[in-house]
Amino acid sequence: MKKLFEVADRYLETSDWKIIAVLKFCLIALGMMIGMQIKPEHRKPVFLGALGVFLASYIPLMAKFFRVLAGKE
Repeated sequence: MKKLFEVADRYLETSDWKIIAVLKFCLIALGMMIGMQIKPEHRKPVFLGALGVFLASYIPLMAKFFRVLAGKE
């Protein structure tokens, strides 16, 4: 697992924002395809879990973005 993270770090170091944006679109599409396979009775708990993960990751990312925008980082 450590080797995998090292390779991922090197990949990101050699990538610009455009490559990372394409990677994010790819992951969004994958998530949508997986989401379409969930039975209707299980969608609400899956949605709430995904919402929790989204908020837990989005808020710190945007906080850092605004710190960079303000020139504090």
